[in-house]
Amino acid sequence: MSESTPTDPQQLRAEIAQTRAALGDTVEALAAKTDVKARARAGVEDAAAQAREKVTTAAGRIEGAAGAVPLAVVGAAAVLAVLVALLVRRRRA
Repeated sequence: MSESTPTDPQQLRAEIAQTRAALGDTVEALAAKTDVKARARAGVEDAAAQAREKVTTAAGRIEGAAGAVPLAVVGAAAVLAVLVALLVRRRRA
C-alpha cells in the first residue's frame, strides 16, 4: 500500500484492485516457472524452430549451388532435423 492510507472508500477500492492485480501477476509468473512440462515444451519448440531455420538456410544454399532441390528432400531434411532436436532434448532431460 502507499505510505498514507487513503480514507476515501473509492480510493481504497482502487488501491485494493491494483494490489490484487499485481499479486495475480506475481502468482502467474511463479506458476509459469514451476510448470516444467510447459517450459520443456517451449524448449523443444525453440529447438525445432532453430532446426527448421537451419534446414531452410542449408536448402537455400544447396538450391543456389546445385539448381532446384526437390521439395521432398528439403522436407525429409526438416523432419530429420526436428527428430534429432527432440532426441537431444529428451536425453538432456
